[in-house]
Amino acid sequence: MQKSQAYGQRLLRGQTPTYQRLQARFAEDGQEEPGAPVTLHCGWGRILVGHTFSDPAELAAELLKEQPGERDIALYVAAPHQVLAHAPQQLFLDPSDTLRLHFTDYRAARRRFRGFAIRRAQSEADWQAINGLYQSRGMMPLDHQRCTPREKGGPVYWIAEDADTGQVVGSVMGVDHHKAFSDPENGSSLWCLAVSPSCTRPGVGEALVRHLIEHYMGRGLAYLDLSVLHDNHQAKALYAKLGFRDLPTFTVKRKNSFNQPLFLGPAPEAELNPYARIIVDEARRRGIEIDIDDAEAGLFTLTQGGRRVRCRESLSDLTSAVSMTLCQDKQLTHRTLARAGLNLPAQLLAGSPQENAAFLERHGSLVVKPVDGEQGHGV
Repeated sequence: MQKSQAYGQRLLRGQTPTYQRLQARFAEDGQEEPGAPVTLHCGWGRILVGHTFSDPAELAAELLKEQPGERDIALYVAAPHQVLAHAPQQLFLDPSDTLRLHFTDYRAARRRFRGFAIRRAQSEADWQAINGLYQSRGMMPLDHQRCTPREKGGPVYWIAEDADTGQVVGSVMGVDHHKAFSDPENGSSLWCLAVSPSCTRPGVGEALVRHLIEHYMGRGLAYLDLSVLHDNHQAKALYAKLGFRDLPTFTVKRKNSFNQPLFLGPAPEAELNPYARIIVDEARRRGIEIDIDDAEAGLFTLTQGGRRVRCRESLSDLTSAVSMTLCQDKQLTHRTLARAGLNLPAQLLAGSPQENAAFLERHGSLVVKPVDGEQGHGV
């Protein structure tokens, strides 16, 4: 424990072997110091490289500069208690594990991954597709125009594209530490691995991770780091299979609505029904504040800036009585949408057993819903 604390103090004071090697590297280039602390913008927020900050107060102050709708992460923080002490109400210790794969331990895949190809994200359509993946996984969207340029050590995004449909079915982001902060240990890191929940191609996530490993191996780097939530057992099983091992370091983040489940645990919205949770989850992803007024009744309030909207499940202050009537009566909903020219499934009000059987025979399968209600009540 004392050894760990001493290392953390040296890390924050710039006295660790890693920082000393940084000093030596810059001395070789004729520079006195490694320069300013390193922050990399990734489109969804910044990565703050913890061991490039010589003062814990400076790292805490930089985290407090997080912009609304973004998510900053301070990685490689060996003594997080010293950082948290400067802003205990605004910062928290992220419950994620940092893992590392030394490339000397890596073994290539024994099977071939088929049905998709991996390439760099380049076009506007690629960025939109990545954000679609992020939205499906409840992740923070990115603005690629805000990313630190690649030649200055900024991130590189890769996508997996279905060979038959051309659809983007996976994405991953990588950072070259040598370019980003002249890392004397020649490392790299993986971020934001996402695979479409509707993807039918096996092995997309593993292939993206392996692609990043082999990409950085080919550039002479030595290892790949990543951060994964401590209870994401499926992802951790994949990383263990590839040879990743625990790295004794910590991550610090700022308290915000997106990170709220990480520092508060299960929130009151866990008791909300699915309709309400969909809205609450999306609001949190967009940085909108949520207050749960009555979870059992499905009442909550959304706040952004000076505007407040009260909601009950999928209804809000903005829902008129006429709109509510149109949605509540399923037959009326069907007629209204049909008049608008939308394609609709066939519908029949439940009748005699013979009529019901004939309808089922015509269509092969059906869904039974209450004519006036929700969540199956009254079926």
